[in-house]
Amino acid sequence: MKYFHLIWAALFRSKTRTFLTLFSVMTAFFLFGMLDSVRVAFNSGGSVSGANRMIASSRLSLTQMLPYSLDSQIRSIDGVKQSSYAAWFGGIYQKPENFFPNFSVGPGYLDLYPEYVLPADQRKAWEADRVGAVVGESLAKKFGWKVGDTIPLQATIFPTKGSNDWTFKLDGIFRVADEKRKGEEAVMLFHWNYFDESNDYVKGRVGWYIVQLDDAKSADRVSKAIDKLSANSDHETKTQTEEAFNQAFIKQIADIGMIVSGIMGAVFFTLLLLTGNTMAQAVRERIPELAVLKTIGFTNRSVLMLVLGESVLLVAIGAVIGLALAPLAMIATTKGSGGFIQLPQSLPAESWITGLVLMLVFGVLSGLLPALRAMRLNIVDALAGR
Repeated sequence: MKYFHLIWAALFRSKTRTFLTLFSVMTAFFLFGMLDSVRVAFNSGGSVSGANRMIASSRLSLTQMLPYSLDSQIRSIDGVKQSSYAAWFGGIYQKPENFFPNFSVGPGYLDLYPEYVLPADQRKAWEADRVGAVVGESLAKKFGWKVGDTIPLQATIFPTKGSNDWTFKLDGIFRVADEKRKGEEAVMLFHWNYFDESNDYVKGRVGWYIVQLDDAKSADRVSKAIDKLSANSDHETKTQTEEAFNQAFIKQIADIGMIVSGIMGAVFFTLLLLTGNTMAQAVRERIPELAVLKTIGFTNRSVLMLVLGESVLLVAIGAVIGLALAPLAMIATTKGSGGFIQLPQSLPAESWITGLVLMLVFGVLSGLLPALRAMRLNIVDALAGR
């Protein structure tokens, strides 16, 4: 640390170059912080143990539907407190850009999600209305809907009477108290019975079953009992926690880990070239000065460490700033989307550790070749400009 003032002075010898490089490093680690936090969030958890709300879906694919006949069998399993079912609909409101999640649900679905607060009179009206629907508060505000409105949807999968036109009556608007889960308000729910009766092709099939347990400790036993119901059939199930089910749903769209790794690999490769070039240019400009340091007694090792220290400090400053700003951007993104996009509100410890390790690795790699060149300088040749 006694040479820190020399490292600091050398780092800001060319302020414009240093600040531009710092900005590039900061941007790279800012992106890393955001993307890796998303990866960690999607890949965390997934264990059945300790869960009290589980999802039973097709073992083959989430697009494969299950027979409605499993409903009564699941309810009869010891340890199941209550259950319901749902089926993805995939309708579009007015135009594709207005897409939002919409699916049909069975009786008692809202009982499994007490966090969805729906006024009692609206729930009663919805349960009595065959073509009724309920939506989240965020979705209602987005489109200016109010109770009593008619909502037309264009089917993308399930036509009705030879047409893609479906019509629903808005009977209720629910809200989620937890601000971190406001994204769950951007959905529409309607009756599975109406869906089953009205669609042209699929009869007596549901997308997945939601199961609530009497005791979370019985999760392993109950999940195995549910999956045993359809073992060796053409509709085998996979029962898992709701969290694991959501992860599997996302992975049907894309492999988050692979996408993040690909993007960050390209970003950091470019960053390595950039910082390496910056350090090479900085050392090239200071060859006479480095020769003077050797002349007054600095050893080859000292010169090596000075250049490596400068490189590591350059990357470290940008990396720490970028990682520190990432959570602020994630919070702003979540709030700006009305909760529809749910990002972690803080940088996970795993992301911090990975980021700091990368910071040291890239600091050393980008400064290694220039540092070796500085260490091997011949004093006479350097001072003579050769």
